[in-house]
Amino acid sequence: MSKSIRLEHLLGREVHTANNRALGRLEEFRAEQRGREWIVTAYLIGASGLAERLGLGMRLILGMKLPAGYVARWDQMDLSNPDYLRISCPVEDLQRV
Repeated sequence: MSKSIRLEHLLGREVHTANNRALGRLEEFRAEQRGREWIVTAYLIGASGLAERLGLGMRLILGMKLPAGYVARWDQMDLSNPDYLRISCPVEDLQRV
């Protein structure tokens, strides 16, 4: 059974590591459509996620540097408590942007 979570309630929330250190804010999602449903495939954490959400891709085209951040796969994010987001893996396992 899958659980539905309203994504707009998660945007901007602080994401923590397994040892309760702040990692950054959840700024964007990547999703794929499967049939009639949309499935989240990745979570973007930090300033690079905010830049992607705001559509700052033109900055890359113009040669401006994108801010740093992380990409967590769907299975690397613990959403069991939507009020306190955590990654479920070591930071080193996340994709660095």
